[in-house]
Amino acid sequence: MSNLFALFFNNLFPILLSAVIGFALAKWLKINPRPLSQVIFYVFSPVLVFKLITGSQLSNQDILRTLVVALLVIASVGGLTWIIGKILHFDRHILAVVLITAMFMNAGNYGLPLTSFAFGEEALAFASIFFVINAVCTNTVGIVIASSGSMSVINAIKGLFKFPAIYALALSILFLQFKWVLPAGLDRAVTLLSNAAIPCMLVLLGMQLVNIRISGRAAPLIVTGSMRLLIAPAIAFGMTRLFGMNGAANQAVVLEAAMPVAVMTTILATEFEAEPSFATTAVLVTTLLSPFTLTPLLALLGAK
Repeated sequence: MSNLFALFFNNLFPILLSAVIGFALAKWLKINPRPLSQVIFYVFSPVLVFKLITGSQLSNQDILRTLVVALLVIASVGGLTWIIGKILHFDRHILAVVLITAMFMNAGNYGLPLTSFAFGEEALAFASIFFVINAVCTNTVGIVIASSGSMSVINAIKGLFKFPAIYALALSILFLQFKWVLPAGLDRAVTLLSNAAIPCMLVLLGMQLVNIRISGRAAPLIVTGSMRLLIAPAIAFGMTRLFGMNGAANQAVVLEAAMPVAVMTTILATEFEAEPSFATTAVLVTTLLSPFTLTPLLALLGAK
């Protein structure tokens, strides 16, 4: 029991404390989280995607294997959630928001610092690739799913080109392909902005929790919570075994898959009117429950 408490205090507590600070700012200073969320969406997130891809020291095989496993985990969770939603007769809007909250996790603002604290730099490199894939999928597949609840799929796909993470991904691939290097001044600016992304995301998480109103949709919430905190890491564990990923790679992928619902899903749900109250509820509930699932998972994965 003392070991579990130490794991929680050393690894999870700093992250949750940052979110609490954001909550306090919004609660007592009445700060509107929307401007910060827009800055994160249009500036910090794409810069972080670019920085993580161009700065990765993993081999091509490591990157490809982590990329494939991340995609398979997200797709498997999405497929299983869709089947369950159809069985339970969720309507179109609820199914859309259940899908995005079950599929996309806080791989960045929660997963990256937790991986760094628990397993160090080697695991963080693998977690960075997982985060990039999750961010790209959130800003592509997530947008299609969220917006398809209120507009045609064709128009939703057209809307993908409005989001900067796609261009950050394309630019970073070009830099890797041609071995380009940013001038020192630009590189330092990118580093500064990318370093600001994770702290701002954590503060934003706390700020957004202020306005949450618990909805009465118990069944969809149970589906989202179970998929996000229990089923997803189990699927990831199986995938890492299947692809022969051991050590730091296994630790990073399984831990990232076990993160609570991504803050970005609340932004998508709000932007496309896809039941934002449910999305924020899912973020709150899974975030509050996550210490109870992540602490034993850290012990299982060998965190110190």
